[in-house]
Amino acid sequence: MRSEAMQLLKRGAFLPAMPLVLDEDRRFDEAGQRRLIRYYLESGVDGIAVAVHTTQFAIRDPKINLFERVLTVAISEIADYRARTGREILAVTGACGEAPQAVAEAELAKRLGYDAVLLSPGGLNHLSEETLIERTRLVAEVLDVIGFYLQVAVGGRVFTYDYWRQVCAIPGVKAIKCAAFNRYLTVDVARAIAFADHEIALYTGNDDSIVTDLLTEYAFQDGDTRRTVRTVGGLLGHWSAWTHTAVEMFRDIKALNPGDPIPAKWMTLAAQVTDVNSAFFDTRNNFAGCIAGMHEVLRRQGLMKGIWCLDPNETLSPGQAEEIDRVYLLYPDLNDDAFVADFLKRDQQR
Repeated sequence: MRSEAMQLLKRGAFLPAMPLVLDEDRRFDEAGQRRLIRYYLESGVDGIAVAVHTTQFAIRDPKINLFERVLTVAISEIADYRARTGREILAVTGACGEAPQAVAEAELAKRLGYDAVLLSPGGLNHLSEETLIERTRLVAEVLDVIGFYLQVAVGGRVFTYDYWRQVCAIPGVKAIKCAAFNRYLTVDVARAIAFADHEIALYTGNDDSIVTDLLTEYAFQDGDTRRTVRTVGGLLGHWSAWTHTAVEMFRDIKALNPGDPIPAKWMTLAAQVTDVNSAFFDTRNNFAGCIAGMHEVLRRQGLMKGIWCLDPNETLSPGQAEEIDRVYLLYPDLNDDAFVADFLKRDQQR
């Protein structure tokens, strides 16, 4: 990984998981995708995660054949923004499948100029922990790895603490995204990182407790040594909409003095963000509409023309649009509609 990118990853980055922009025929809308990426960059993000769950894993299907194209479009927009502004931007891509596929995807990402891969365990519940650890080691020999604790509800599994201890022993593992949606399992990851023999950054993927994670310091006594770990950043599908406001929230939290008492307003905000995520991610229907829900918010803002997914059956659940209406009304300070409107006006003049 480039040294500047590594320092940003260690300090803690704001990383939205990028959705896929399609037209009404469910074909790739490259112009719309580039506009969405520019929105994220202008919102102040520290990087973008591409080809992850929010981007739809089906882009890898040979019949769809969008994986390399989407990666190429995203890295070109990131490179243009870096050159234009001089600001460091992390480029992260997802890697999936058993070791041969994951290694091949990491090799492509490296050729294109990506900084790290988020290594998904999705769809691999038939493999042993030992096999997955070896897979991580092989991928990390190609490109730096962000480990991934994926929640059970969307295809993940429960891992032992020893699994995470061994993952953290791999030198090429530079960060772990914990998206277990489970406080007990989150502590397992924090503990493994705290006792690792090299620096590993903890990132939240727990969209149900984003603010709480960012405010929490984990502490473990090791003889006379007190080992501490903080969640330094996030890689989140939730951050793919209302992004500018979320960036400002993230910066304000990062500016807090870790030794000071946490103002009560942050715990109120934590509950509000969790409620918003429930509507966006369709928790009432076990996350069935989570991707379409994010698309719907972006559609309402004018950043997408529709909510189309690659799978025609993937759409909003009954009542989900009303839930999004509800959180729009209850938490008006959390949307960034005004920023988006201004961005779209400026972007049209490019």
